[in-house]
Amino acid sequence: MKLFVVISLFLVGCSALTTKQERRFPDDFLFGTATAAYQIEGGWNADDKGESIWDRMTHSNPTVIKDLSNGDITSDTYNNYKRDVEMMRELGLDAYRFSLSWSRILPNGLANKVSEAGVAFYNNYIDEMLKYGITPMVTLYHWDLPQKLQDLGGFMSPLFPEWYEDYARIVFELFGDRVKHWITFNEPREICYEGYDWISKAPQVNATGIGVYRCAKNLVMAHARAYHAYKNDFAPSQGGVCGITISVNWFGPKTDSEEDQFAAELKRQGEWGLFAEPIFSEDGGFPKELSEKVAQKSIEQGYPRSRMPEFTDDEKAFVKGSADFFGVNHYSSFLISATEDKEEYVVPSLYDDVDVGSYVPGDWPTAASSWLNKAPDSILNALTHLKNKYNSPVIYITENGWSTSPGDGLVDDDRISYYRASLESALDALDAGVNLKGYMAWSLMDNFEWMEGFTERFGLYHVDFEDPARTRTPRKSAFVYKQIIKTRVIDHEYEPSSMTMTIDEGH
Repeated sequence: MKLFVVISLFLVGCSALTTKQERRFPDDFLFGTATAAYQIEGGWNADDKGESIWDRMTHSNPTVIKDLSNGDITSDTYNNYKRDVEMMRELGLDAYRFSLSWSRILPNGLANKVSEAGVAFYNNYIDEMLKYGITPMVTLYHWDLPQKLQDLGGFMSPLFPEWYEDYARIVFELFGDRVKHWITFNEPREICYEGYDWISKAPQVNATGIGVYRCAKNLVMAHARAYHAYKNDFAPSQGGVCGITISVNWFGPKTDSEEDQFAAELKRQGEWGLFAEPIFSEDGGFPKELSEKVAQKSIEQGYPRSRMPEFTDDEKAFVKGSADFFGVNHYSSFLISATEDKEEYVVPSLYDDVDVGSYVPGDWPTAASSWLNKAPDSILNALTHLKNKYNSPVIYITENGWSTSPGDGLVDDDRISYYRASLESALDALDAGVNLKGYMAWSLMDNFEWMEGFTERFGLYHVDFEDPARTRTPRKSAFVYKQIIKTRVIDHEYEPSSMTMTIDEGH
């Protein structure tokens, strides 16, 4: 009998191990990495490239950047794109998400002049990826608006959707024969709140309580115009898909009370519902509860009408459904309270309108970035919420990553732990029926981290910014990510046998 029990336990253990090993990503699941033009390219004034809002801000007021740096050279992808693709090959990537610099393609921002040098750079970059079977996933706009358009009002101008559609059409025409995955905008909240309602991103308009909502409507309309242009005039012959990427951190209630649950919903509406609801919801337009609250507060503050504009019925119909997929940038989770953990906010402003408190438990590890934490079930919570709210859209995780400090070296076990936990949560989401098609790690390499300059590092590859060659060296996390991509399984016991990266020619 004892022998039988031992054998039975052994078989149960083997069965559990087999079950765990069978928990794998589908063969057609796209594993990749992500970057953004201003953060990696350099070549800020190479050839006939125009000035962007980040060029203007960092040059005219360098003290806004933590280490007084800028993106003039940064990782110097403009001169190192072949090494970038070599790194993609070393990792065995299925896909690579990168953005185009609007002012590199259209130096004036407007469609009257197309830069031959800028087009040649992106043609070379795309062709180098395709040569090795790497799928390009292209973001049309990742925060670097041409300064000449900002001088005309930027996202606050009613002409912005027209300018953006003109730019998008040129890009589809130039690269759509090879690019089949398009993202219109990266992180609209960061564009509209941080850039127009506040000063934590370029162009620092600081039109509190008004800028975020005006920008939001123009951005959503611009997205829809580009989407319909693509679907009507390019997709029939090019055969690609077009979506948008929104930052969807998870905001759950601090307690089970109805007040905290409503507070969490308001927070979600203010963070990403402003941009997701018009596109993905059945009703269209801005989120109902937040719209009502902004209207009420506007009147109380003496405005003759709501600070939040409305969509006409025709505009709602035009925007609704204008995405083939929902791109999700996910990093952190927060617990939301209706009454506790509140901060003082400028009146009026988006966060004063939302008026809730945000809390991070002390046992959730935090990264070098103050806003970045490792929370349990973070991706699962966010993606299942989107699935249930928006009728199971196709989803790509277009960014997810962990920051370290510059002196932390190549052994980045905290980043590895975060990636493994995130990917386990992504598998949980797949098991829950989320229509998740891919995962892009942020980031392929260290780069210019916006207002933090070079004081935070997100790269699977370390970049030596003191070396004119900008030498790239894989961190330990690069080897772990490579193993996950190759096996489609998360092996928590895997340790790389060396730190020398080679290319698997069989990929």
